[in-house]
Amino acid sequence: MKKVVSGAILILIGFAGGAVLSHPEDLHKFTFSKLEKKEDVLNEEKTSTSPEKSQECSTLPSFVEIVKKVKPAVVNIKATKVVKTQPSPFFRWYGDPFEEFFRRFFEGIPREHVERSLGSGFIIDEEGYVLTNYHVVGSASEIKVSLESGKEFDAEIIGTDQKTDIALIKIKSKGPFPVIKMGDSDKLEIGEWVIAIGNPFGLGHTVTAGIVSAKERVLGTGPYDAYIQTDAPINPGNSGGPLINTKGEVVGINAIIYSPTGIPQNIGIGFAIPINLAKSLLEQLKKGKVVRGWLGVYIQEVTQDIAESLGMKEPAGALVSEVIKGSPAEEAGIKRGDVIIGFAGKEIKSSRELPAMVASTEVGKVVDVKVLRDGKPITIKVKIGKMPEEGEVVAKTEEEGVIEEEKIGLRVQNLTKEMAESLGISEPYGVIVTDVLPNSPAENAGFQRGDVIVEVNRKVVRDVDEFKTQIEKALEKKVVLFLVKRGRATIYIALKLR
Repeated sequence: MKKVVSGAILILIGFAGGAVLSHPEDLHKFTFSKLEKKEDVLNEEKTSTSPEKSQECSTLPSFVEIVKKVKPAVVNIKATKVVKTQPSPFFRWYGDPFEEFFRRFFEGIPREHVERSLGSGFIIDEEGYVLTNYHVVGSASEIKVSLESGKEFDAEIIGTDQKTDIALIKIKSKGPFPVIKMGDSDKLEIGEWVIAIGNPFGLGHTVTAGIVSAKERVLGTGPYDAYIQTDAPINPGNSGGPLINTKGEVVGINAIIYSPTGIPQNIGIGFAIPINLAKSLLEQLKKGKVVRGWLGVYIQEVTQDIAESLGMKEPAGALVSEVIKGSPAEEAGIKRGDVIIGFAGKEIKSSRELPAMVASTEVGKVVDVKVLRDGKPITIKVKIGKMPEEGEVVAKTEEEGVIEEEKIGLRVQNLTKEMAESLGISEPYGVIVTDVLPNSPAENAGFQRGDVIVEVNRKVVRDVDEFKTQIEKALEKKVVLFLVKRGRATIYIALKLR
């Protein structure tokens, strides 16, 4: 029965197509005939298609010409330095019969050993200046640079910057040398093809490719994190090598391998320093030392809750939690609680953008800093100072009292002189958090025991009474903004009421 039905369906299909197929041989002939006609049509289309159209149909780019162009300017780097260490008393572990002899005459005498590192770099001008990572050359006593051709040269350190992990070295030989053009990393797009060239595992010049998978990644390696993330394989030895776009321009310096297991191979995630950061420091690196601009404020991210408490439509900018005394910011009139939303004509979308902008600004230059103060935008002119070598850190009543507010979950007490001295606070006013109730809004907001509250909703609180008064007023709102001293830092905490 099933065969009859199938036959009937086949006949109906044949009629619909304008032919009756009643035998397998006829089906074969019909199919073959159709394939011949289809092949003729395809051949006609192939001959009529222009080379340009064929190229447009290609889905994967060819990097052959780009690599040929830039590879001669990529160098392999061998860095050597002598390190002095205290000897390990190995003889004690094994009961060496000469233990007493070594202990008397050699213990405590430092031994020297040689540390070697391999990395990559790229030549940025014909004189032989090479950009690489600080961690590749560091304080090396000897540096060897080899080109793709196999020629090897001595090189010397010109300038380094540990905070950005960038170093500039120079080949000790007369040029001209092949050069790579530096691009604009700000124009780099997520999803764009990039090429990494370097010296992985000391094997020599190697090329890998991938796409830009993210930008402005913050990894916590330093104050100026804004890495380009790529899936172009970057392995040990690639550090310092160029990340190149499809125009053959350097857009990044390969720097970090992400490895949650500690085994970097085949992880597939690498990070590069944006080339624009290196370009902004280049002239200073040639002079041997990087001098950074300084504003003199402590800042923090504007969260949704903080934005709501400040009457902002959306979280943006950098919230000033403290202004350092005698700093350019204080002299210009920037105040605690200001939200910096613009610097030197550039918009500040996130607090992490501001440090790099300030640091790369020329010392002594006057710039416009746009801030939100009490919800209103104002522009303040600030003369940028020189960043100190070390960071600086720059808050009444004797009456004691205790308050426990169930709606916020804080227990506080007046701050005494003795407490202030032990906490390193010069001006003993405010209330100290003695307890944070479990599962309370205060705990959820991040309050800790030992925090000193000096403001509630931008109003100074000098003791428990003032704290109570401001809390009662604040309970009418959905979000309460606290200014808190924690250790040597001053931060804002936005507490959302239930």
